[in-house]
Amino acid sequence: MPLREYALWGLVTLLAVYAWRDWFTSLCGMILLMAVMNHEDMPKTIMGIQGLNPWNILMVPVVLSWAVSRRREGLVWDMPRPVTVLLLLYLGVVLVGFARLVADRSHLERATTLGLVSEELINTVKWIVPGLLLFDGCRSRQRLTLAMCCILGLYLVVAFQVADRLPAACALGGIEHVQRLRLNLVAKVGYSACDMSTMLAGASWAMLAALSVCRARWQKVVLVAAAALTTYSQALTGGRAGYMAWGGVGMAMALLKWRKYLLVAPVVPIALYMLFPGAAERALQGFGETNVAGEGVTNDYAVTSGRTLIWPYVVDKIAESPAQGHGRLAMERTGLTAFLKATFGEGEAFPHPHNAYLEWLLDNGFLGMVPVALFFGIILVWSAMLFRNTDNPWCAAVGGAAFSLLLAQLLGAIGAQHFYPRESTLGLWAAIFLMLRVHVERRKTLASPLLSAVQRPALRLNRGSLVPSN
Repeated sequence: MPLREYALWGLVTLLAVYAWRDWFTSLCGMILLMAVMNHEDMPKTIMGIQGLNPWNILMVPVVLSWAVSRRREGLVWDMPRPVTVLLLLYLGVVLVGFARLVADRSHLERATTLGLVSEELINTVKWIVPGLLLFDGCRSRQRLTLAMCCILGLYLVVAFQVADRLPAACALGGIEHVQRLRLNLVAKVGYSACDMSTMLAGASWAMLAALSVCRARWQKVVLVAAAALTTYSQALTGGRAGYMAWGGVGMAMALLKWRKYLLVAPVVPIALYMLFPGAAERALQGFGETNVAGEGVTNDYAVTSGRTLIWPYVVDKIAESPAQGHGRLAMERTGLTAFLKATFGEGEAFPHPHNAYLEWLLDNGFLGMVPVALFFGIILVWSAMLFRNTDNPWCAAVGGAAFSLLLAQLLGAIGAQHFYPRESTLGLWAAIFLMLRVHVERRKTLASPLLSAVQRPALRLNRGSLVPSN
């Protein structure tokens, strides 16, 4: 067994034991560990048992300790009712889609019930559990600081692995270098290039949003350096949906709060083209091609990596059952994947539409889309409101992190991603529930233990009530 595996098991054991003393610290450690758990060298199973891996093993004592400690800590579940209802409806849509999958396994002859339960149910629901525990337990500024550091640390460690693994030629060289190197090398870190690009797109802006809580100059320098490394690592991935998400998130945050930076916005594309010419060529691939008549055209197939070839067929399949969809894994179960393979070849036999919106509509229909759209809409609005807050820097930091990560996911979903929780969205869900905790505490009073220690010395009106400062 490699030395790094011994180190991993030692850390997992330490966190599992410490969970009975302080479950919240072990929970944060578990979130941070996700940065390396999908690495190619890390164990995915134990004795060949599906789902039995170090991360899942660590989750057991953390959850049990949380359950035992709730009464002692006096924790009361106070999630806003609209969010609770939408989360339950979200879960209901996932459960109904899974039930339809189990009942009809067309074109999935090799799939076993145990395998489907593990991969399509447990490995969907479990990724939001750490976020729910964060919401319930983050009741002090010390815990808030720890949680925020671990969420941002998760993305920073991932970015460091990408920067270490991929050569600079992926961002600085020609398009051939990017195409040849990026997919395999990024996958060895544990995520696809598309997922990695979208993750890092939101993370770099989240780190900049966290500058509001930095008091010392060295803290600001570290965060800016971390954001720069994350941006550089994203350029290496070559994920064009992530590139678009990065630009969209930056523009949205500038419009919301950082408006003075809009003055330099026109210069940013030029600077990025000069700094990362290889990434720029990758982003512009398919644009400005010349046809046989010598005319400049846009190659839709190249721009979308073949997605426009399959999307019309996905839309037609959605139209067959627009209200309720076809159930989980509909792309394969309806025979659409097999049809694409027979028609266009192995390279176009996608198991999912490479568009989270189309995938969700195909699986769950418009009825299933309503609670999901409402949930993410509420989270996005509340996050933006906190990010714009000027009374308390923690509101701005946590709100900005949740806003940037979620908006990056929603923009990246146009060309990839999923609305089913996955490994790549663990940090996003943690940031969402951390934002909800800050939102709840702010609605109670800005003098709550979570926020009061960093409140600015001023008396301000909060929805008609006087909020005292410390």
